[in-house]
Amino acid sequence: MAATLGLLLTAAVTTAAMGAVATGDTSKDKIALSNSFAGNTFRQQQLKSWAQVALQAKQAGLIGDAPAFTTAENQATEQAQQIQNLVLQGYKAIVINAASPTALNGSVKRACNAGVIVVSFDGVVTEPCAYRIAADFPRMGAVQVDFLAKKLNGKGNILEIRGLAGVSVDDEIHRGVVDEMKKYPGMKLVGSVYGAWTQTVAQKEVAGVLPSLPQVDGVVTQGGDGYGVAQAFRSAGRTVPTIILGNRQEELAWWKSQGADNYKTMSIAADPGSSTFAFWVAQQLLAGNKLPHDMSLPTLTVMADGLDAVLAHTAPGTVASNIFTREQVVGTVERQKKP
Repeated sequence: MAATLGLLLTAAVTTAAMGAVATGDTSKDKIALSNSFAGNTFRQQQLKSWAQVALQAKQAGLIGDAPAFTTAENQATEQAQQIQNLVLQGYKAIVINAASPTALNGSVKRACNAGVIVVSFDGVVTEPCAYRIAADFPRMGAVQVDFLAKKLNGKGNILEIRGLAGVSVDDEIHRGVVDEMKKYPGMKLVGSVYGAWTQTVAQKEVAGVLPSLPQVDGVVTQGGDGYGVAQAFRSAGRTVPTIILGNRQEELAWWKSQGADNYKTMSIAADPGSSTFAFWVAQQLLAGNKLPHDMSLPTLTVMADGLDAVLAHTAPGTVASNIFTREQVVGTVERQKKP
């Protein structure tokens, strides 16, 4: 599955990666996950994957505990308070999917000053003392534009489905879309709505804006919204354009039902397994591994020839994902260190 999804991981653990794994005693250390939002399948998959790996690590005696805490609907002030409380509760490391890249910096700095390791992922923070695991979100936007430009011969009207306003992930994907569109003067962005990375919200928002739009030839998305977009077009009696999908099972199943050879598109999204990547980064830092403050994780891309294989491993209600092992994480980071 990893090869199908295009991850830069090897199937087997290399000797070099094994040698780089830190084995310091972390059996009594507690790691907390501070999550800013859980209102879609992507975030729910992140939490499920975290719980799975945390339980395995606890049973193996590698950590004391690793619970997850979620704030209400992306509230930075609540998450900042939560981080302060987790410090007071004695957590040795806090993994954060942040509501804002900057609004949590004060709490993060205070945590670092208290000797707590802070690892941010997906929604990262800018405070220098924290560690960051970021997907290349601008490239995710650019790849979609390039795919549509090739299919549409550089000419067409594009609708953009964004995520949540104010979240760094949304801003970065949007920046990638806008910057890449400048390369194709024959392509025009004719509309933009916020879909909250959720099928139902995207369907409602697109349905609301469609009457004011000209013909739409392509749709760029951020994940969790593609199937809802398709439903909105069909309900309006309009031709379904080429919609870039986002690795949710219902999107992939819909794509297959259209015939991957007939409905030519692609699917791309961040990996919800990033939570497990962040877990092992935190554990390795506690164990004494000297990891860089900035690390990257590839997005997952599904093309037509890999659709069946990915769909077979993606259960209804979930997102195509990987569960990372400690050795895979260390090996991936080690490869990033090399020139």
